Amino acid sequence: MPPTIKTNSRDLRSNMTDAEQHLWRHLRMRQLNGLKFRRQHPCGNYILDFACVETKLAIELDGSQHQQQIEYDKNRTEWLNGKGWKLLRFWNNEVLQSSESVLEAIDEYCQK
Repeated sequence: MPPTIKTNSRDLRSNMTDAEQHLWRHLRMRQLNGLKFRRQHPCGNYILDFACVETKLAIELDGSQHQQQIEYDKNRTEWLNGKGWKLLRFWNNEVLQSSESVLEAIDEYCQK
């Protein structure tokens, strides 16, 4: 793992968005089915917003997107899928306004 990825992931953990902080309160300390989630987890050349290594589940929260971000996300998704990871994406406003449905979707995937 490149040193900048590790440094960037530490910085991101210190500067989480409101939506990331909100979701983290529900995922931390094995609150969801006893699964351990990590925040701003380095994976290859990417940093995942949240990751459950044992189920190979990556969770990404998105704000607004532009064309460059769409292409980057597509490449990251393909790379993660190639490594056996499943990626769930949620909009920031979904997490902040409908956190129960977001948690249900995550829980549903983890029970597969």
